[in-house]
Amino acid sequence: MKILVLNCGSSSIKYKLYDMTDERVLAQGGVERIGLDEAFIKVKLANGDKKQIMAELPTHKEGVQLVFKCLLDPEMGSIKSLDEIGAVGHRVVQGGDLFEKSCLVTPEVEQGIESLIELAPVHNKGHLAGIKAVDELMPDVPQVTVFDNAFHSTMPDYAYLYAVPYEWYTKYHVRRYGFHGTSHRYVSKRACEFLDLDYKKTKVITCHIGNGASIAAVKNGKVIDTSMGLTPLAGLMMGSRCGDIDPSAVTFMMEKSGMTPHEMSEYLNKKSGVLGMTGISSDMRDVENAANEGNEKAVLALKMYAYRIKKYIGAYAAAMDGVDVIVWTAGVGENQTGMRLDSCAGLGYLGVKMDAERNNVRGEERVISSDDSKVKVVLIPTDEEIVIARDTLALATGKTLE
Repeated sequence: MKILVLNCGSSSIKYKLYDMTDERVLAQGGVERIGLDEAFIKVKLANGDKKQIMAELPTHKEGVQLVFKCLLDPEMGSIKSLDEIGAVGHRVVQGGDLFEKSCLVTPEVEQGIESLIELAPVHNKGHLAGIKAVDELMPDVPQVTVFDNAFHSTMPDYAYLYAVPYEWYTKYHVRRYGFHGTSHRYVSKRACEFLDLDYKKTKVITCHIGNGASIAAVKNGKVIDTSMGLTPLAGLMMGSRCGDIDPSAVTFMMEKSGMTPHEMSEYLNKKSGVLGMTGISSDMRDVENAANEGNEKAVLALKMYAYRIKKYIGAYAAAMDGVDVIVWTAGVGENQTGMRLDSCAGLGYLGVKMDAERNNVRGEERVISSDDSKVKVVLIPTDEEIVIARDTLALATGKTLE
C-alpha cells in the first residue's frame, strides 16, 4: 500500500509518499506561505535536486491540490493516479487528554481536534484544515491522525499534574502533555533495536534537541515524564523559547512593560531562548560560530543550553532509578558534536563516559560513548514520518496498534 503522510502547519504542508511494502520514500516536498503572497511548493526530485513552483494558494485545500498535482506530474511525481494512495496519515500536535493513541479520522475525531485548538491554536488549526481538505478531495480514502503527545499519555498523574487548584485540570484540562512524542517514540525504540536491548526492560532518556527541544524518560517502553508541558514552551532552553521560568517573572515583566498576555506569549515563544540571550539568531549554528569568534553572550548561551539538558538528564535518571541509554536526535542533537559533549560532561556519576572520536559524527546511527561507559550514549536520527506511515497502514488495514 502507498501511504501519504501530511504535516500541515498554519501556512505550510510537508509531505512524504511511502511505498509500505519496503517503506521506501517515493516522493517528498513542502508547500510554504499558504494564504500569503508568493506561495510555493518545493519538491525533492528522484536525483536529489529540488524544484520550486510558485502558485496562488489561498487555503490548505489549494495546497493539498498542488501536492496531488506534483505527485501525478510525469517529471516530479511517482504515481499515475490518486487511486494508488491507500490512506493518508496526519501529524497532529495536540491531542489533549482526548486521544491517547493514533486513530482513524471520523467526524467525532475532527470535532475533538477542533475543541483542542485553544491549547495549540496555530498547530491544530492547520492540522484540521489539512484533514478537511483531504476529506473534500479524497472522500473515500481513510485518514489517520497521529498525535504528538500520545506517546506521553503513559505518564502517571503525579508527573503530569501541576500544583495548582485541581479544578484547573478538571475544568480547563491544564496539565503536562509533552510534545515531540512521535520522535521520542521512534528513537527510544530504534536505539534499543540498534543496541540489541529489550525495549520493555530498558531505561532510556531521549534528547530531541532542535530549534524546539524536549527530553523524555522512557522506562520499559513507557514515558514516565517529559520536559514540555501544557504547551511546547516549557522545559529546555530553545532557539527562541525560554523554557522553564518562574511564573512570577512573567507577571512582573507584564506589569513593568504593560504587555498583554498575547504580547508576552510572543516574547516568550519567539523572542527568548538562544535568540533572546544573544541577539544573534535562534539557529544554534550561528550561535556556535559567534562563540568560536569570542562573542561572550554566545558563549554564555551555549553554557546555559547544555546545563539545562544536563539537569534534565540527571532528574530523569533519578525518576527512573537509573538509566541504561541516552539518545541524541533532531537538528542540534544529531549535528552539533560540541553540545553533546558539553551536555554529557559531569555525568560520570551515572556511569557516562563519552568518546570524543566516536562523537565526531553527524546524522548517522552510532554509539558515541566509550566501550567502558556504563550508560550507552547513542546518536539516532529521528524519523517521525515513518512512525506516522506505520500507524496509518496498521489502522487503515484493520490492525491493532501496540
